Amino acid sequence: MMFDLGLMEESASEYASVVSINLFVVLLCFCIVIGHLLEENRWMNESITALIIGLCTGVVILLTTKGKSSHILVFSEDLFFIYLLPPIIFNAGFQVKKKQFFRNFMTIVLFGAIGTLISFVIISLGAIGFFRKMDIGSLDIGDFLAIGAIFSATDSVCTLQVLNQDETPLLYSLVFGEGVVNDATSIVLFNAIQNLDLGHIDAAVLLKFVANFSYLFISSTFLGALGGLLSAFIIKKLYFGRHSTDREVALMILMAYLSYMLAELLDLSGILTVFFCGIVMSHYTWHNVTESSRVTTKHAFATLSFIAETFLFLYVGMDALDIEKWKFVSDSPGTSIGVSSIILCLVLVGRAAFVFPLSFLSNLTKKSPNEKISFKQQVTIWWAGLMRGAVSMALAYNQFTRSGHTQLRGNAIMITSTITVVLFSTVVFGLMTKPLVRLLLPSTSKHLSSVTSEPSSPKTLSCPLLENGHGSEVEVEAGQSITRPSSLRMLFSKPTHTVHYYWRKFDDAFMRPVFGGRGFVPYVPGSPAEQSIQE
Repeated sequence: MMFDLGLMEESASEYASVVSINLFVVLLCFCIVIGHLLEENRWMNESITALIIGLCTGVVILLTTKGKSSHILVFSEDLFFIYLLPPIIFNAGFQVKKKQFFRNFMTIVLFGAIGTLISFVIISLGAIGFFRKMDIGSLDIGDFLAIGAIFSATDSVCTLQVLNQDETPLLYSLVFGEGVVNDATSIVLFNAIQNLDLGHIDAAVLLKFVANFSYLFISSTFLGALGGLLSAFIIKKLYFGRHSTDREVALMILMAYLSYMLAELLDLSGILTVFFCGIVMSHYTWHNVTESSRVTTKHAFATLSFIAETFLFLYVGMDALDIEKWKFVSDSPGTSIGVSSIILCLVLVGRAAFVFPLSFLSNLTKKSPNEKISFKQQVTIWWAGLMRGAVSMALAYNQFTRSGHTQLRGNAIMITSTITVVLFSTVVFGLMTKPLVRLLLPSTSKHLSSVTSEPSSPKTLSCPLLENGHGSEVEVEAGQSITRPSSLRMLFSKPTHTVHYYWRKFDDAFMRPVFGGRGFVPYVPGSPAEQSIQE
């Protein structure tokens, strides 16, 4: 009898899981359709759409369960970090237009890495100074540092969606590149804090923290590049495409995922690893496969990334109404509002503290006026990083909950405050992005109606920057169209002694002959025939 009862309970649980998954898939489809219909006016985007639909769904679930729950699924950090985050970050690296990205690489790293560290310090110190004086429960120094890392993670989707990459290629590449590097730096910071002995903070501990951070950053980058090169070498030597496009695509997907999981196994930063694996794969591996595999991988990676992003924002919308967490702050709503307001102010100040000074330093190194960041562009970059999204939510759950639940008042307040900041910044700041860009960059706003983008993840919303740039592209600098030279020799007829120039010489002399790539893959029936001109 007990055995039958157990089977019935298990069967009921499985049935409930199947129903939940069905409902969530229906909601995802609904988000995609509504997002597409609302995309024309450029006021809404997939993130805001998914958040609002999630909120509405949470209200319906609350009413049907009589206030017991607002979820269809229970949040899991493993679900985010193992299944949802890898395709988002990999696609960002795989689709990035490498020439524009690496041309501004030092400025991007300046904003994405150094800037994130400055923001982290300001937010952490602000949290220590303000929250210790407030009655929000027991939080230790590790929690305050985690708060700094959590709210240093930006989400620049709204700004990227309304920027015109042809009118402002420099600005677009800076906003996109900083967004990706920022996410990676925030997670590396978060992981470094977890491994830090916070009981006795002195110069030795701080030195260890810097060393640990540097080790994670460099090792993760190297591992990602190694995974991408290995996939390129294997496919170049074996020519899978002569027999099966499916094998090529499967190998690329599995090698990318393997690099991420291997980084997690070695306690490195999987996000950095898979991002640089994507860049290397797009530079070498992608040119070694057949034409059908190129089309398939490009759209497959973008689709997986888009679904993962939509899933995350949909869940965040539903979780915003989680009764369990709000019960802890119901007796003192003023405290919760105060914490959220302080965090928003710290985000604003922390962002401004590095965007304007670092832009000034970057401009000092630029000789051409067209390469310098104007004040209006600096304000746009500052605004682009004010929104918080899925990475902040995931890190907050990782720090302050277990399996999405918490029984500690301080932790519950931080979770609800994070939800409030994400909702407010994404919806309010997001809706104000288009008017702001119109005001600051009027020439760009004239072209907004003509810009269309495929549905993709927030980090990959505008394809012209993110596509694996082909020779038919026309680059636009300072409002003038410049046709890409038809050969590498023409491109470097007046070489500049830059890192990019020496890297291309090394790349053409050694890397591409070994690992393949554009212009260096021999023609074999069934193998990739290089038909486009060189980058």
